[in-house]
Amino acid sequence: MDCFDTSGPELQLGGLPLSRLAERVGQTPFYAYDRALIAARIAAVRQVLPPGVQLHYAIKANPMPALVGFMRPLVDGMDVASSGELKLALDAGADPKHIGFAGPGKRVAELRQAVAAGVLLHVESARELQLLADAAQALGQPARVALRINPDFELRGAGMHMGGGAKPFGIDAEQLPELLQAVQQNGLAFEGFHIYTGSQNLRGEVISESLRRSAELVLRLAQHAPAPVRYVNLGGGWGIPYVPGERRLDLAPVAEALAQVQGQLAQALPGVQLALELGRYLVGEAGVYVARVLDRKLSRGQVFLVTDGGMHHHLAASGNFGQVIRRNYPVVIGNKLQSAQRETASVVGPLCTPLDLLADRMELAVAQPGDLVAVLQSGAYGASASPQAFLGHPACPEVLV
Repeated sequence: MDCFDTSGPELQLGGLPLSRLAERVGQTPFYAYDRALIAARIAAVRQVLPPGVQLHYAIKANPMPALVGFMRPLVDGMDVASSGELKLALDAGADPKHIGFAGPGKRVAELRQAVAAGVLLHVESARELQLLADAAQALGQPARVALRINPDFELRGAGMHMGGGAKPFGIDAEQLPELLQAVQQNGLAFEGFHIYTGSQNLRGEVISESLRRSAELVLRLAQHAPAPVRYVNLGGGWGIPYVPGERRLDLAPVAEALAQVQGQLAQALPGVQLALELGRYLVGEAGVYVARVLDRKLSRGQVFLVTDGGMHHHLAASGNFGQVIRRNYPVVIGNKLQSAQRETASVVGPLCTPLDLLADRMELAVAQPGDLVAVLQSGAYGASASPQAFLGHPACPEVLV
């Protein structure tokens, strides 16, 4: 995937230098997402996927409406995890036949909305089966279901484990045969399985192993299915590098495993449709968070750049969104890329908490009030995953360029 243009004096997004883009937005802080980089990443993924394997966008990674609308014709489907995301997908024009709805705590109203819309429900408990049967009967509309499997193995190397062991997600694999009988008894329209083992994985060989083991598990459970398995969502979890030393994901072993799994499942389950759901991998490297330096402070030998943005807009960059040991995101002084004057500085926000830290003692261009700090790798789990109401500061706009 191409990265942002850093060859000139300023970071370039959508063909615009950062300072001009800031003027166009009309304020700082803001998030900006580059259409060309998103399209390039999707095209790169298409080259890896075997023919016929669908690519779904997981809206939770970035639910900005304009971005979702841009993604819709570039992908084969959308995966949602709430009624709000369902509305976003439908408003963007996504085909309900290719929308999957997952999540461990779906409300009754959400289940009814999903049945009415005709989307595929990824069932995560016995409770949901009965509620879906009631909704289907009340609405006179079949409830399309795929059972989400909590596998009996755990993916090594994931940033967050979503399957294996005791988890709130999905149905334990050993419980599936009994629940598959309940699907038939409740008259639900069974279509297949969903399995998602973990996220933010940078090791291609580990993702490959997970794909192979997931396929084996699906084949084992398919023997108990009440109808032919027509659909298998194999999840995603492809990671992007955030910190120095992290290697970019090698897709060669993933492509090999996908081809092998597709052949194996196609032979055993004729006509089955395979899908991958990717979020962070499609949009994470195409976004940047931009804040303006308000003050430059020297405290006992340490430089602090105080900005108008911070953890309330970008919780993940502050280290408070899943990091066990805080590590810096890639950060640059976006309007001084070629400056020879360098220093070690910390970038902090305006909040009254020591947690409001965007960069901890990084080597940066020497910055003054008015300069623009750019946090890269910010296209996923940014604005929507941050406590924007904290301490009453203004909300952060987002633009697609």
